[in-house]
Amino acid sequence: MTALRRVTPQLLTLAALVALITVFFPDFLRIELVNGRLVGPVMDILKRGAPVGLLAVGMTLVIATRGIDLSVGTTMAITGAVAAWTITQGYGLAPALALALLAGVAAGLWNGMLVAVVGIQAIVATLILMTSGRGIAQLVTEGRILTFSHDGLAFFGSGALLAIPAPALLWLATAIGVALLMRRTALGMLTEAVGVNRAASALAGVNATVLLIAVYVASGLCAALAGIVATADIRGADANNAGLWLELDAILAVVIGGNSLLGGRFSIAASVLGALIIQTVDTGILLAGFPSEYNLVIKAGLVLIILVVQSPNLALHWYALRRAIRSRRETALASAKETG
Repeated sequence: MTALRRVTPQLLTLAALVALITVFFPDFLRIELVNGRLVGPVMDILKRGAPVGLLAVGMTLVIATRGIDLSVGTTMAITGAVAAWTITQGYGLAPALALALLAGVAAGLWNGMLVAVVGIQAIVATLILMTSGRGIAQLVTEGRILTFSHDGLAFFGSGALLAIPAPALLWLATAIGVALLMRRTALGMLTEAVGVNRAASALAGVNATVLLIAVYVASGLCAALAGIVATADIRGADANNAGLWLELDAILAVVIGGNSLLGGRFSIAASVLGALIIQTVDTGILLAGFPSEYNLVIKAGLVLIILVVQSPNLALHWYALRRAIRSRRETALASAKETG
């Protein structure tokens, strides 16, 4: 019940967005079975939201430790380039996936070491890889879009399992798995403890250094999965554009999910709903028929409204206003009884 109450604002926001989009596009909720797979705007949201959803899972863990990972977009470019290069060299699907995931682990380990061991601020440490990562990806692809025609790898971007898009299943399974791991073990509590006060958690016996490295590695793994999905979707690695600015959408998804950038308590489910809200806004703007040049402005306005409505301060002010109105009403009734 507590978990449901935690994500209620996000669920209500998502429901309101769906209702609003349905007004402009009545077939928004329509889902059909075509050639053995479910198609429709809702399924498109689940598929297209996979990269941001995966990034949001890893970003939630990093932000819970009072950190930030600005390099997830470039990590997507690197891992996508590694996967495509491995396929084009004829090594097969398993080595391609393994090397891509290993590249994601290496990126996360680099960030984690800079933050936890060297002591560089997270925003600066991850900015290093953010600025250099696309250069690394371009070295792998030799400065061109590296295309492939391997159906096995393409399945992760455009395939379907049980009529459901494979990217949707991948990011939902990842979110559920990480959420269960965090809440069914002590890892979630330890992560929150490091985020609230790293020094105090270390004094309490928590190995904060190892935990910090682990969450950045987890973020790198999630970025690697997102990179595989993005590369598989277009059957090619585009080092210049893969994951471009998606780190901002991932951070926004975490914030829309109600997670504090100051660390501490977190919710994977709320962040995933935040990613769904962002993708719903993007899809809704397109379906509503607005000119493309207005998309970013409309999206920014809608996100601002969502954040304001979900603001804890607004809820407190609303509660205080209701109490004040009730108090005045009771005082007025009491005065009327005395005069009567």
